[in-house]
Amino acid sequence: MRVLIAGASGLIGTSLTTRLRGSGHEVVRLVRREERAEDERRWDPPAGEIADGALDGIDAVVNLAGAPLLPGRWSAARKQVLLDSRVESTEVLAEAVAEHGIPVLVNASAVGYYGDPGPSIVDESSPAGRGFLAGLCTAWEGATETAATAGARVVRIRTGLVLARKGGLLDVLRPLFRLGLGGKLGDGKQYMPWISLDDEVGAIVFALEHEALSGPVNLSGPQPATNAAFTKALGRAVHRPAFWQVPGFAMKIALGQAAEEMALFGQRAMPRALEEAGYQFRHPTLEDALAAAT
Repeated sequence: MRVLIAGASGLIGTSLTTRLRGSGHEVVRLVRREERAEDERRWDPPAGEIADGALDGIDAVVNLAGAPLLPGRWSAARKQVLLDSRVESTEVLAEAVAEHGIPVLVNASAVGYYGDPGPSIVDESSPAGRGFLAGLCTAWEGATETAATAGARVVRIRTGLVLARKGGLLDVLRPLFRLGLGGKLGDGKQYMPWISLDDEVGAIVFALEHEALSGPVNLSGPQPATNAAFTKALGRAVHRPAFWQVPGFAMKIALGQAAEEMALFGQRAMPRALEEAGYQFRHPTLEDALAAAT
């Protein structure tokens, strides 16, 4: 396939590009700066512009674009940036997919779609939750409708916490845990829907190649763990104790709503759509994923 990727320079996009090319696919990367390589095409989502010819011969589009959720508080202005960076880019690409008759759009979303369901299991049939992230994900996914209405197979990938050797969540946690400063967040009962980077990328490739897969798809490991269990597992992986606790109120004071929804909320998300479609996880347990990432 010839695949167009938005957000190709990020943690997931970089690995996805490598994996696709290693499997014999061709990748074209969308960039917001001036083009510097033969495989780059410029675009400007706020202006609704994509370089002429960028979609010529494209078989599928993968949209991973979006401003980072952390660090920092979610002021009203920051929330607007987070929303615009996702919805605007998706609207532009969905319209391009519809206009050019591209058959597949794989579009990013997040397990934050489910809000804070507590210990209840959620899968792709579960309703949207409450909160800023849930609303953001709902709008994000809704922006793909133009492509779906035009007949494209749209896969909305609701990604969990990606565990990687370099980058992502573990870049923040690993140094603290190695210093013996690791600990659970709040009461530690909230679920963490983790997924290894290998499986995140593998699942996206699987979604591109399997025509039966469409609609929302949870990209999370088959055994979600509570924050307390995750903390213990990471401590074991780096051979350090992890007995500290960060009080929930302290996190809220420091980061406000961002701390609540990103760290104290949790989703016991199950990857039912992936499993039913036949995807085989490379790292089906948290211990496997942490071993690969540490």
